[in-house]
Amino acid sequence: MALHYMTQEGLDKLKKDLSEALAQRPVISAQIAEARDKGDLSENAEYEAAREAQGLLELKISKLQDLVANARVIDESQIGTDKVQMLNKVKVKNLSNGQVVEFTLVGESEADFSAGKLAATTPIGRSLMGHSKGETVEAKVPSGIIKFEILDITL
Repeated sequence: MALHYMTQEGLDKLKKDLSEALAQRPVISAQIAEARDKGDLSENAEYEAAREAQGLLELKISKLQDLVANARVIDESQIGTDKVQMLNKVKVKNLSNGQVVEFTLVGESEADFSAGKLAATTPIGRSLMGHSKGETVEAKVPSGIIKFEILDITL
């Protein structure tokens, strides 16, 4: 059982997704019943599709229930900026190409690289955690090792 660290906003979204998924249960059950009423199940594609949809829905519900049950909301008032930690906005310079990037470290379920939210569990996220402004860190990524200089840590 792994803990999932997230913001209150992230937890609220998970709970909303879970309630929407749970609301789909009776809809899929009705589809299965309707398809079953059409006769021969061995050649009934509608029935198979509905059963498959039910299996996928139950998998999604199970995953969301696990995320919600093991969620730990991070108290944003307790976050400092002396060392990199969850929910910090980190500005780094890639020392191999000079590119400066800024992103916020978040839990896996909230990661969205296009929105500047990097999962703290990624190789880059892990390499930055616990380090201070001015330090150089190495992240082992699939293409090799990237060195970053931490330029700034903010909230």
